[in-house]
Amino acid sequence: MIGPPQTDIACDACLDTSRPWTRGHAALKYEGTARKLALALKHGDRTEIAGPAGKWMANAISDYVTPDHHVIPVPLHWRRTTGRKYNQSALLAVELAKHLNLACFPLALSRTIATQALENVTKDERFTRLKGTISARSPDIISGKKIVLVDDVMTSGATLSACAEACKEAGAKEISIVVLARATKTH
Repeated sequence: MIGPPQTDIACDACLDTSRPWTRGHAALKYEGTARKLALALKHGDRTEIAGPAGKWMANAISDYVTPDHHVIPVPLHWRRTTGRKYNQSALLAVELAKHLNLACFPLALSRTIATQALENVTKDERFTRLKGTISARSPDIISGKKIVLVDDVMTSGATLSACAEACKEAGAKEISIVVLARATKTH
């Protein structure tokens, strides 16, 4: 069974790497049942998981979002979307926005360059592969706005950093992130 959202999950990478967002939260730790749920949503066509997961994520950030926040998911490259049939982050963003009564813009960002899978590569390689791959498709939706970026799993933060940088370039006023699950280091 999954307990209440864990909103203050930190790891070594978060402590020693500057992030281009104001605050970030994870609903769950990426382990055990939470890991199974995230993988089932991402690779197992279990899209119904997005409903409760979006609610958990909404609970994780409900204390600081305001009605003027815009919810934007991490984009997939069109080839990956075609193969998977959906963008799991967009599904989570729609559900989160619904629970918080916020505007959601699933196509505000675009992954303009297809990247190789990021599994089993170093943090530095993740950042290198993602540099310049994401841009604002709709800068007017982002400019001067408070943005909440949504993703399913955060490992190194490279993908969310690339998205946050694209939002900054488009003139975002403030950027926060929320993820379903956060990978943490064990000591």
